[in-house]
Amino acid sequence: MPVLTRLIPSPVVVDIRAGALDDLAAVLADQRLSTSGRMAVAVSGGSGTALRERLEPQLPGADWYSVADGSLDSAVLLAEAMRAGHYDAVVGLGGGKIIDAAKYAAARVGLPMVAVATNLAHDGICSPVSTLDNDAGRGSYGVPNPIGIIVDLDVVRSAPKRFVASGIGDAISNISACADWELSQRVTGEPVDGLAVAMARSAGETLLRHPGTLADDALLTALAEALVLSGIAMNVAGSTRPSSGACHEISHALDLLYPRRSAQHGEQVGLGAAFATFLRGDQESARLIARSLARHGLPVTAKEIGFSDEEFTEAVHYAPQTRPGRFTILEHLDLSPSAIRDAYSDYVQAVNS
Repeated sequence: MPVLTRLIPSPVVVDIRAGALDDLAAVLADQRLSTSGRMAVAVSGGSGTALRERLEPQLPGADWYSVADGSLDSAVLLAEAMRAGHYDAVVGLGGGKIIDAAKYAAARVGLPMVAVATNLAHDGICSPVSTLDNDAGRGSYGVPNPIGIIVDLDVVRSAPKRFVASGIGDAISNISACADWELSQRVTGEPVDGLAVAMARSAGETLLRHPGTLADDALLTALAEALVLSGIAMNVAGSTRPSSGACHEISHALDLLYPRRSAQHGEQVGLGAAFATFLRGDQESARLIARSLARHGLPVTAKEIGFSDEEFTEAVHYAPQTRPGRFTILEHLDLSPSAIRDAYSDYVQAVNS
């Protein structure tokens, strides 16, 4: 009987621990990611400056590039600047915006990319997608996933708590995204990849029920591992489907309709996941998600991130337009603005009771 397998792109190295940055050069060399030490290191102008001073002696053969922001223009400029070098790999050192820019630039110049995360705001540290600001607002671009993930818990612990908590919202939203995918299978016949669902949902459930706080290494480790699993789940599926459903459609709509007022990505998708779960008729799970989010200081109502009920209603109604062809509870119910407003009022009452 033949043995059937499939090859899944995944990182060569995942190093999540306190003090990981102290061994960065050794890890890159040991894993043959850069035996020569010729690397392009992309950093932000903020926290990246202090880390550059710390790491530059470790990486004498590296060239350092300052990235202004997480825009498509900055990513393209980074790629053009790196073309003249003869590098083994690109290292993205910083938060989600810098890592997304480095992933995109690495893809343009055909180099492997190592993500060195200084916070855990979302699953971009391992996903095959770069989310970058552009002239139309914000776009998602397919890229190879990073071949190395390095997370120093000491550095993450010093990041703004709001950024780290945001990652919890992103991980928990997987639960809702997987439920949307399974709904689509039942209603439209869309195929579901069971392995991708198992990985993505397990990542979300781990954070949903974890007893720790943001001050605990155990929670930070679980969060980093969950975000890595989410990224690999997307590689397994060949799309963002296991981690992006109605929760992300709502977040994209908030970004597009109110670009100057959008909150952290994980804050928005966490709220979107709780509301989408409520729309699917699972009030108990919606309350559980809301309680978990609130315990880490994440919003569970639109008001808590600066949006009125009317604005949130408009975003939910607009949300299906952000992902044409994707079927979620929003497309299934096809609610009118007045029905969304009533459902949201019931949701607020339910999660606050």
